[in-house]
Amino acid sequence: MGRWCTGWRHAGSGGAGPSVPAPTSAPAPGRRRAPRRRTAPAGGTASVGPTASVRRLAVVTVLLLATAATAALPGGAAFAAGDAPGYAFADGAPRIDGTTATSDAKLLAAGATYRSSLPRNGTLYYRLDLDAASDAYVSVTAVPGSVGEVTAVDGIRVSVQDAEGGSCSSDSATFGAAHSPRPVTAWGMREIAPGGNRCQDPGTYHVAVERARPQDSPPEDWDLELTVATEPRPARTDATEAPEAWDSASPEAVAGEPEPRTGGNGFAHATPLGQGAWRDDIRPGQTLYYKVPVDWGRQVYASAELDGDQEASGYATGALRLALHNPVRGEVDDAAKGYTGRPATVGLAPLPPVAYPNRYATSGQAGAVRFAGDYYVVVHLAAQVAEDFGAGPFGLTLRVGLRGSARSGPGYAGESRPKGLFAVSAQDRAAAPESGGPDDDDLAMKAVAVGGIGTGSLLLAGLTVWTAAARRRAR
Repeated sequence: MGRWCTGWRHAGSGGAGPSVPAPTSAPAPGRRRAPRRRTAPAGGTASVGPTASVRRLAVVTVLLLATAATAALPGGAAFAAGDAPGYAFADGAPRIDGTTATSDAKLLAAGATYRSSLPRNGTLYYRLDLDAASDAYVSVTAVPGSVGEVTAVDGIRVSVQDAEGGSCSSDSATFGAAHSPRPVTAWGMREIAPGGNRCQDPGTYHVAVERARPQDSPPEDWDLELTVATEPRPARTDATEAPEAWDSASPEAVAGEPEPRTGGNGFAHATPLGQGAWRDDIRPGQTLYYKVPVDWGRQVYASAELDGDQEASGYATGALRLALHNPVRGEVDDAAKGYTGRPATVGLAPLPPVAYPNRYATSGQAGAVRFAGDYYVVVHLAAQVAEDFGAGPFGLTLRVGLRGSARSGPGYAGESRPKGLFAVSAQDRAAAPESGGPDDDDLAMKAVAVGGIGTGSLLLAGLTVWTAAARRRAR
């Protein structure tokens, strides 16, 4: 993607076809595996003294606060049986109207997220004001409505242009072989490249957004979510070529009993995950979002498994789709698998370690893993699955793997916008648990780290009261 100034990439191009593995003992659709439980040591009784009481009450408080927070967020809202929740836009994102001419295009500020809409026909423009020292990235997520059918080649096209209309980059994202309406995301960029002769100057640039196949597209407007990010240049640029050697072997499957983790319904509400196996439910037509903090020097891998349905038969093309997006929401890789009612598994291709020089790679996948930060794992179950296999929900297992050691970053000469976008903080790590059964103390401390000052204060107040109560019971 460091050299993709003229080409288009089509998302949703993963292979689709019947998958007929040997029958397994996977649980029925929608049924979660029971979480592991701790038991008292043999020959004794579990401690019920003040420390154990406080720890148990802390966990209860964490879960209650997490439940309340989830209910308050669109990304974790409950939904009626048989309904797949829609896309959850960023909270408080201001609305901005695209224009049909560049002369009156409205400004997209670096570090901000916006909402807009895209008509069936025509190209909409937005303005960028850029310096000559930062790379700029724009992502556009289009959310089609529920009216009308979509085609495999329909979707959105996004390009970044200089003031004279010259192309800096172009990208497209389509619905793919499943013909299932879902949020699709394309991205564009203006990058300062060694020896570059186009889009290198400071000044006015424009973002152009249009439908990929308007003649076959549904007639209603599509909602849009737009983000703008800037990346400063390194204080020193020692490498101007992509790394030639890296471990490209297919990673081993992440083992272990999956633990429950509910996905979000949009990028802004993605559920944090660490390495491990995770269990969720998904309905036909639903798209789930998770985010994994990936540091410099680390490789990320993910696979998704859909439970089988032994009581139904049929076939849905490209039913289970898995995609990985980088911290600016640009798609890195995607894959899809058909569904026959038997368990289906889809996995991502091996990716190089996250490194700044990856942007100079000729491969789009390698070029997209150019910075550290939150990488998004996105899972979609085609709406057509409901025709042969019912409304679900269906059991979903997500396995996330990370390998390699974290390294220092490129040493940026300035600050990104949004701040900290291309780094993994201690809070990011605390918010992304690893499966394997953290103890109660870890759970409570992570909840305080994630919840912020307000939730943390509430938790501490509750613990103070319960500590006093536990001490009185001990006396």
